[in-house]
Amino acid sequence: MEKTPTGTPVGVDDPYEVAGRCDHLTDDGRCRYALQYAGHDPEFAAARRADDYACLVGEEGCNWQDCPHYRATTDGESCVRCGLEEMRMAHESTRPLLEEHHLSYGNGGSEGEEVSHEITVALCRWCHAKVHDSFARIDDDAGPDPEAIAAREERRGKEMQEFGFRSARDRFDDDAPD
Repeated sequence: MEKTPTGTPVGVDDPYEVAGRCDHLTDDGRCRYALQYAGHDPEFAAARRADDYACLVGEEGCNWQDCPHYRATTDGESCVRCGLEEMRMAHESTRPLLEEHHLSYGNGGSEGEEVSHEITVALCRWCHAKVHDSFARIDDDAGPDPEAIAAREERRGKEMQEFGFRSARDRFDDDAPD
């Protein structure tokens, strides 16, 4: 299993099997990185420009690993392991239910290597701990932890209280002295 630089498991053997399409890929199959950041890698941008900015992965025999600028980051909407959905509370500094979990830490998992590609998924805090503290995998058939459900429902309850409406008459009648 792939490991972090400190040796804890990341919950997957091959990050590229889990990762989705590249964040730089446009809807029409072109490479946004080559279009917007040509100065960062002029050779790469020139090669993409010569091919009308077509994504490198579209070429025969190329995979996401072959692109030097591949990046697949999470949308952070739900846990990929248990399905728990994020619920943020406006105007509160509560800890998010979901966290960004990095899957890629180098080309071969060897210590001291540079990160090859940024590949992240969203995991709830509870699944994140299970993946790093044990041999839990992100593709396990898992349901939300009871504590995770309780935290989400507590937030849902607070949200429902804010939806409540009391007319001014009711509010002032409650405050009126007897």
